[in-house]
Amino acid sequence: MKPLDILICDDSVLIRKKLKDLLEKLGCRVWEAVNGQDGFEVYQKEKPHAVFMDIVMPVMDGLEALKKIKEQDPQAKVIMLSSTGTATKLTEAIKNGAVDFIQKPYDNEQIQRILTKISG
Repeated sequence: MKPLDILICDDSVLIRKKLKDLLEKLGCRVWEAVNGQDGFEVYQKEKPHAVFMDIVMPVMDGLEALKKIKEQDPQAKVIMLSSTGTATKLTEAIKNGAVDFIQKPYDNEQIQRILTKISG
């Protein structure tokens, strides 16, 4: 698997740290954002290969950030991560262009599978 640039967009410091540690162990370069607005700005600047995006965040939620990122870059690979796994949110995320949806707590194999899928 080639090294990937990944943006983690989550308001939980713990989730970001855990995911960042795993991604770096897998050879990825990682950026972090604390809310959807921050995530959108980092995405525009860094153009990562993929984004792990929480749904429920302050300032701008993940679904809104997903829409903005996809407007700017229709090829963007955004994976939604959420503990509120309602069918409505999942449907909305996929409809707005998310490539996948992971329910928290996730396991390392799920993350590795996604990376393999997006590295094509």
